[in-house]
Amino acid sequence: MATKFRETLRDELDFQNILVKELSVRTGIPLATLESYLRTQSTEPSAENAVKIALSLGVSTEYLVTGQFMEPNRTYSSLSHENRLIIRRLGDLTGKQRRAILFLIGAFSGK
Repeated sequence: MATKFRETLRDELDFQNILVKELSVRTGIPLATLESYLRTQSTEPSAENAVKIALSLGVSTEYLVTGQFMEPNRTYSSLSHENRLIIRRLGDLTGKQRRAILFLIGAFSGK
């Protein structure tokens, strides 16, 4: 879990242009603790800290832990083969790359 959490947290901080120091102030989590989550040999956050971070960044805890957005009331198995393939391939991208794809989809669909 720690590796995916570290990667997703780093991607999200970069995407939102938020410094770790600012996240520390927002969440009340000590700067050294947050930095330990971002190191190569990262430590796992407590559930409480994961929730604080997710709320502060406006993302779900599931997203921080898995690196994948979860859509309520929609099962993976109910999607077409093509959509499942797209989702699998999106999982290989960084958060920043996925957001760029989301932007493009929005531009094509007019949303």
